[in-house]
Amino acid sequence: MNYPNGIKRNFKISNSNRGMNLENDINDSNVYYRKNEIAVIYKKPTPITINKVDYKNRKDAVITEAHFIIPSTTDYNGIYKGNYVDFEAKETKKDYFPLANIHNHQIEHLKKIKNCGGIGFIIVRFTHNNETYLLEIDKLLNFLDNSKRKSIPKEYFVENGYLIKQGYNPCLDYLSVIDKIRRDENEKNLEEK
Repeated sequence: MNYPNGIKRNFKISNSNRGMNLENDINDSNVYYRKNEIAVIYKKPTPITINKVDYKNRKDAVITEAHFIIPSTTDYNGIYKGNYVDFEAKETKKDYFPLANIHNHQIEHLKKIKNCGGIGFIIVRFTHNNETYLLEIDKLLNFLDNSKRKSIPKEYFVENGYLIKQGYNPCLDYLSVIDKIRRDENEKNLEEK
């Protein structure tokens, strides 16, 4: 299916691209945000070292051997309304999010983003009912500090996270959730004064 602005979507689901639907939705949303000068957010490249290249000519070069330099931090980063944004995106087929799906160095990275004044969070899609939630790093840390579970139940996302509405353009409007979080924070600060 072709969307406006040249965005193409593949709705065919196979074993080879399962787990990539959330990433596709975020990437398409980011294209929309950039084209409309709403935000500049990109998927981070995975840091690798190329060990071996097979090429007959420069145009047909193929990487045949590579390894990861260092563990990657998170999936996406950029800027929105003057704020640095950094987040990890995951999918789960279960009605819970296994903590093994997010690494300690990623959690520490998001914690540092928050401590330096940026916006850090995770986006998790529960594929069995196609619901996608944004969970701020503070809420993730709160769960980790107060639970011995090896997974976060979906109910925690419902109660402590934000459901991201799916639409046409952008197809996954996670920045409207950021706006809501900021409004809620401002209202809370006003009430405390």
